[in-house]
Amino acid sequence: QVQLVESGGGLVQPGGSLRLSCATSGFTFSMYAMSWYRQAPGKERELVAAITSTGSSTNYVDSVKGRFTISRDNAKNTVYLQMNSLKPEDTAVYYCNTVVIAGTSGYVYWGQGTQVTVSS
Repeated sequence: QVQLVESGGGLVQPGGSLRLSCATSGFTFSMYAMSWYRQAPGKERELVAAITSTGSSTNYVDSVKGRFTISRDNAKNTVYLQMNSLKPEDTAVYYCNTVVIAGTSGYVYWGQGTQVTVSS
């Protein structure tokens, strides 16, 4: 079965950095785009960054452009989110996401999430 397992979250001071990882299994990772979402308390889940299957193209929400970098290692079936210059407003649970095609249907998968807290 498809599994997405995030790690790397924690408590960091403003201006600090964290690197999130999402280890995957159960599908052909190299064929699918991957995304990172986040959800802050009382807010809707939002797309933070996305990367194509080959890693040749990436997209970011405006609020993280220039600070966050999404990348992937198709040999390790893992996607990363490098977060620099962190701000208190980046505090959220961060989720890894993909949509796997089976037949004529697309199935959405989420990891369990990893908490990122930016505070002094």
